[in-house]
Amino acid sequence: MLELKSVSRHFGGLQVLQDVNLVVPAGRIFGLIGPNGAGKTTLFNLVTGLLEPTQGAITLAGTSLVGLAPHRITARGIARTFQNIRLFKEMTLLENVVVGCHRHLDYGWPALLGASRRFRGEERRARERARELLSWMRLDHKADERADKLSYGEQRRLELARALATEPRLLLLDEPVAGMNSAEKNELMREIVAIRERGYTVFMIEHDMRFVMGLCEEIAVLNFGRIIAQGGPDRIRNDPQVIEAYLGRDDDEEPR
Repeated sequence: MLELKSVSRHFGGLQVLQDVNLVVPAGRIFGLIGPNGAGKTTLFNLVTGLLEPTQGAITLAGTSLVGLAPHRITARGIARTFQNIRLFKEMTLLENVVVGCHRHLDYGWPALLGASRRFRGEERRARERARELLSWMRLDHKADERADKLSYGEQRRLELARALATEPRLLLLDEPVAGMNSAEKNELMREIVAIRERGYTVFMIEHDMRFVMGLCEEIAVLNFGRIIAQGGPDRIRNDPQVIEAYLGRDDDEEPR
């Protein structure tokens, strides 16, 4: 589904990503891991149009994403959550998710200003879809509460519901369990599996290795801007380069 070919990103003389080749297959839960500063968030920023690659190609289902504005990439079928939760906290849960639905509403300014039948029908459908997505996240009973009343884990799930409201083919999750306790992590893991089972593709960055190994079907490891390993959890867990990237190498050990 998503493919990066020979992608590099430089900031002046700093080479943050170097010749990255990566394929995220459709219908999978794919993980991207690596030490701090490896370039993971930069890669997500390239995919979502916040940055452009210095060189290389990025395609979704064979269509190039390079040079497209972020809202155009969203329209192509990519949604993203962020490490730092970005909700409209003064709005209700339902209103937050309806915001995500607006990309699909089919009415113009005249219908909006005149509150026409078409406008009312589109808004009703958006609210129905928003309630459905909240039910997926088991938040529908709080639909009319303000987002700032939610627990941290519930806010994460609300952010997922809002991302799904854009009707993506590919969902990017940037450290989805950052700041969560064990119970919240287990709950979110079940929600992500359910999202995949509904036909979505999930591509995630995460530092919690237990979460990644227990959830992702395939994992790529980024270190100093390069992919150093890719494969299933067992292969990644036992890869010498991955172990070295995370734990370092004894100074007395012979370089490999």
